[in-house]
Amino acid sequence: MNQLEREAIQKAVDVMREGGVILYPTDTVWGIGCDATCSEAVRRIYEIKRREDSKSMLCLTDAIGRVDYYFERVPEIAWDLWEVADKPLTLILPRARNVAPELVAADGTMGMRITKEAVSNALCARLKRPVVSTSANISGEPTARCFADISEEIKRAVDYIVPLRQEETKNPAPSGIIKVDDGGVIKVIR
Repeated sequence: MNQLEREAIQKAVDVMREGGVILYPTDTVWGIGCDATCSEAVRRIYEIKRREDSKSMLCLTDAIGRVDYYFERVPEIAWDLWEVADKPLTLILPRARNVAPELVAADGTMGMRITKEAVSNALCARLKRPVVSTSANISGEPTARCFADISEEIKRAVDYIVPLRQEETKNPAPSGIIKVDDGGVIKVIR
């Protein structure tokens, strides 16, 4: 990582540590994010997206070793799924804990993805907590596939826009989503 990239990551982490909301590139589409343990910031993201808080958002983490802290017990099959995944994979797991309650669905589940993409991985690693990741669009509107597609309304609503990867125009695929229950039964969502 060069100096500009390090400074951008540090600024984003400082904003999140202060309870702020950022706009950042992920391993899939651009995301609106915050410290996943900060209820006030999570509630702001719901307001920015005009999204019902009954629709939970997922979190990114930088390393598989951090997952256990955010769930009471991770079903064994989850580790295998992440290990063999050849594209970004979000797992919806039971018994979420140690995050803002607004991120936990009514059934106690929460989505988690281990990001290998440089920017989002560095954000999670430096923050030392999961980062909320939800698409950078108003709920019900089309997902912004690249930075240029993000509305000015979203850009104005956040506290910091990470100045990296903004020139990319690729059309990334969304992550796979699999729900895993306590007994290890899986349901492919996407």
